[in-house]
Amino acid sequence: MWSPETYLRFADQRGRPFFDLLARVGAESPRRVVDLGCGPGNLTEHLVRRWPEARVDALDSSPEMVAAARERGIAAQVGDVAAYVPPPDTDVVFSNAALQWVPGHAELLVGWAESLDPGAWIAVQVPGNFDAPSHVAIRALAQREPWSKLLGDFTFRRPDVVETPFRYAELLIGAGCDVDVWETTYVHGLTGENPVLTWITGTALTPVRDQLADEQWQQFRAELIPMLAAAYPVRPEGTTLFPFRRIFVVAQVRP
Repeated sequence: MWSPETYLRFADQRGRPFFDLLARVGAESPRRVVDLGCGPGNLTEHLVRRWPEARVDALDSSPEMVAAARERGIAAQVGDVAAYVPPPDTDVVFSNAALQWVPGHAELLVGWAESLDPGAWIAVQVPGNFDAPSHVAIRALAQREPWSKLLGDFTFRRPDVVETPFRYAELLIGAGCDVDVWETTYVHGLTGENPVLTWITGTALTPVRDQLADEQWQQFRAELIPMLAAAYPVRPEGTTLFPFRRIFVVAQVRP
């Protein structure tokens, strides 16, 4: 179950890639803008502000996130991004940190590009940190007893769940787009008790949490804390540095 409150604990740091992505979208007067994986809607609000004349649709698979977005006045709907088909008047398909949860999403991007009108935009950001120490630690812990039995055949977020920047560019150029693809590693300065655990609890650990009872979940967290502390030590001034690589894809359908 996704928790909007936990997710928003680091809203400023999580939001920065959104704005870096949005800055590269050149749409001036889109008819329809869709935010796929809108989360609690705090960033969808900026799409509404940028394009006040457009219809802005928002979609997320989590009922909790959709409820939070609706509280902000966003007309969000629960839905499956993998099954989403852009309506004919869609001029911007935007997805910030969501498609990494969708197997085969590269093919989705190609399908969207081939179905959109000339001049339409696709803008996507996905994490590229699945081989980071945080994820390595989770996978290592999940393979120990009793977690390997409790989690069954669960494979936590393999590094290949996203494509390389080159591959995204190659696919979308082939689909008839002009593309702008890049990657950035943000080094977040986090504070508070077990800040990396808090960060990944709001996102990466969600599928683990969903498979464990409350007491088991607390024990899993307790065993993960020293592993994360070793990988991300607290600096003398109290800051924990958390590098986070992200991949950005902006494509415009050619005439």
